[in-house]
Amino acid sequence: MHEAQRADAAPRRQTVGELGEDAVLARILPRLRPASAALLGPGDDAAVIAAADGRFVVTADLMVHGPDFRLAWSTPFDLGWKAAATNLTDVAAMGARPTALVVAIAAPPSLDASVLDGIADGLREGLEALAPGAGVVGGDLSASSVLTLAVTAFGDLEGRPPVTRSGARPGDVVAHAGARGDAARGLALLFDEATDASGEPDAAAAEAARARHPGLIAAQLAPSPPVAAGTAAAIAGATAMLDVSDGLARDARRIAQASGVGIDFSAAALGPELRLALAGGEDHGLLATFPAGAALPEPFEAIGRVTDAAGLLFVDGIAIDSAGWDPYSGWDGRSG
Repeated sequence: MHEAQRADAAPRRQTVGELGEDAVLARILPRLRPASAALLGPGDDAAVIAAADGRFVVTADLMVHGPDFRLAWSTPFDLGWKAAATNLTDVAAMGARPTALVVAIAAPPSLDASVLDGIADGLREGLEALAPGAGVVGGDLSASSVLTLAVTAFGDLEGRPPVTRSGARPGDVVAHAGARGDAARGLALLFDEATDASGEPDAAAAEAARARHPGLIAAQLAPSPPVAAGTAAAIAGATAMLDVSDGLARDARRIAQASGVGIDFSAAALGPELRLALAGGEDHGLLATFPAGAALPEPFEAIGRVTDAAGLLFVDGIAIDSAGWDPYSGWDGRSG
């Protein structure tokens, strides 16, 4: 085949600006899966979602190119997966079963439409892996100079009361499900190994870093949190719970302050890299408290106890601060 024939045979890539909103939706909606709780899905002005006892939980999260992700590091699939994962764990942290997502995307008109295809694929596969039965039921598209994903997630309490941050009591067991510090390790590797000479994210270097450290890079770019553990914890009698997105210490203080208790971690339970376990953000594990003697559901493991020292954190009885992730200053001075 001549070179000219090969060029003619290759499909021409199209931007979102060339396609327009209706055509973009026609491309990405078939890539998404329906939600089993949806009585009415995409296509109308709003979706209708079943809520068996009339109550549901709702949360929202925002991902903006630059502070929250870099296209040189994350694939479009990664973005869709992470957008699902970060919202599903917030629903799970209330003890609810995730049922539906609403996804709004603002994109530059010059963006290749295949990027949105990849985001839709990541959303679909992330939901299938982490919350079977949940699906995207609607959303919006808009133009922006910066690629932005805004996701709202809904969950069914299935007749149970929500598990809040304010129910921990002195004597409770502190338990955690999920990775501790892996996402921060992955982010550090990206900054160390996936930037160019000027310090800017480099796609080729990121691909090489991903090949060398697949687990840690995935923990940052496309985490797989224990979403199903949220309902298991609620059924097992968890007294308080939250999603560990900003670091174990920072999020534990939120439980301590909301409940008027203290939390004393066990250094042995947290492992040899204590600082990363306590301060590394974006793992999206679940931190919960359970009555003393309660059987902990898998994959929760005991990592400490609740004390009466209101609002304070300790490791083996020694007071610590609540270092972690902050959206305005990043983790340890580095934004991801």
